[in-house]
Amino acid sequence: MATVLACGLAVLDVVQSVDHVPAADEKLVADDLMVAAGGPATNAAVTAAALGVGARLVTRVGDSPPGRLVAGDLAAHGVDVVDLAGLDDAPAISTVLVTRGTGQRAVVSVNATRSAPEPLTREEAAGLVAGADVVLVDGHHLDLAIPVAAAARAAGVPVLLDGGSWKPGLERLLALVEWAVLSADLAVPAEVVLGRRSRAASAADPVTAVARLGPDVVARSHGGAPIDLLDAGGRRTVDVPEVAVVDTLGAGDVLHGALAAWLATRGRTAADDALTWAAAVASASVTAPGTRAWLADTDRLAALRTALAA
Repeated sequence: MATVLACGLAVLDVVQSVDHVPAADEKLVADDLMVAAGGPATNAAVTAAALGVGARLVTRVGDSPPGRLVAGDLAAHGVDVVDLAGLDDAPAISTVLVTRGTGQRAVVSVNATRSAPEPLTREEAAGLVAGADVVLVDGHHLDLAIPVAAAARAAGVPVLLDGGSWKPGLERLLALVEWAVLSADLAVPAEVVLGRRSRAASAADPVTAVARLGPDVVARSHGGAPIDLLDAGGRRTVDVPEVAVVDTLGAGDVLHGALAAWLATRGRTAADDALTWAAAVASASVTAPGTRAWLADTDRLAALRTALAA
């Protein structure tokens, strides 16, 4: 079985559906609640597993009550967790408010800032990568992601970055990345661009700026708008299917998980084909609430699995 190795953030998502985001001192009654494991690499791993691809997640969860909830949810969705948490580590809790009617969300989380890092050795990283067909990193836990990505590149395994936002030190990881798919919100700091002796103008164009930092393929998603793509074939766009949006929570994570599943199964095919596939899966995910409800459509999921394996 093709296998995706994801390395990055695991949090406990507490998602509530509301009419609007509350103002200061305003109290609201939510009409829906979901508690599940979340985080970019986590949701990507769940997506890969749902698409019939083996999925392992290298992260820090721990044995606290929130950690046990995260671990249980991932086990239920077929994700094998490599937990490198310290004794006092616990996953962050991400509070998410989804606006009913638009699918827009507001998110508050401390991400991985509370974790006490214990870097991997080269040998440990190589052991984790063994058997993986693609490695996905999300920019969190860089002390884990950088040695894993380095081991992957040494083994000839493609490395895919979920570039949701810029994080200090991300340029070191990008030097090891082959595919980078950025969110519309990511901006490359000017000092990073200028430090690479690039044209100052590229700082305003994240796709060009990131491409100068190492990746061979760089794409940037824009919600339902076409995906911006730059590779050896030049600059172009990839269309995204039009769907009735219910909830955009986790859509970018699904996009990356589907792309990782494609690369693991199909190998280094044309970027246009890979992104078209991933965009179709991500579009399917926003037609249902939360990050998991779209998986309940077993007929559509079976069709996606069949198309991936074809």
